[in-house]
Amino acid sequence: MSEAAKTTRLSIFPLPGALLFPRMHLPLHIFEPRYRAMVSDAMARDRRIGMIQPRTGKITRKDSPPLFEIGCVGKIGEFEAGEDGRYNLVLEGVALFRIVRELDVTTPFRQVEAELLPLADEPEMLSLSRRSLLETESRAFADAQGYAVDWDAVTRLDDEALVNGIAQIAPFDVAAKQALLESPDIEDRAELIIQLMQFFGRHDGEDSVTLQ
Repeated sequence: MSEAAKTTRLSIFPLPGALLFPRMHLPLHIFEPRYRAMVSDAMARDRRIGMIQPRTGKITRKDSPPLFEIGCVGKIGEFEAGEDGRYNLVLEGVALFRIVRELDVTTPFRQVEAELLPLADEPEMLSLSRRSLLETESRAFADAQGYAVDWDAVTRLDDEALVNGIAQIAPFDVAAKQALLESPDIEDRAELIIQLMQFFGRHDGEDSVTLQ
């Protein structure tokens, strides 16, 4: 990170397999007390939550698994509070972030100092050949997995919404999901999705696609 880079304080929601991209949406059902506290705090402040995946491997502190460095800031849009204290909400992706350091806090939820990464003003676009191949492989993958898909709606999506939408919902493992999140641009992300669908599209016994 350059000396001139600005950082921000973020409350984070570590959730394996859950990706959020800028300009995309992620519905969440919040029921754990610590994350209900996080949502309440966010609503009282700037409505922002940092979505990030925990790394697999050894947990260094109780309930505090090590984290990947890159996540996405989400702003709470739709919001519904249940009578039992649970929340249903939709996060709107704002920007990717890189963790600079984790903060020592007394809140039940974790907080970090993070650098927000630049976001292009306009959605990225794919080459026509990449778009065509992505749609073809997506149809084959969905058929193989037994998914019902509204392909008419899919074809109306712009390139960025299509690529990032697939990355968010596809049943790939944590490492694959993180690789998609960290892809440098939409062309690379689309190519990685195609490779994952072509070569790793098999069940691991738990209805998820793995890189094993």
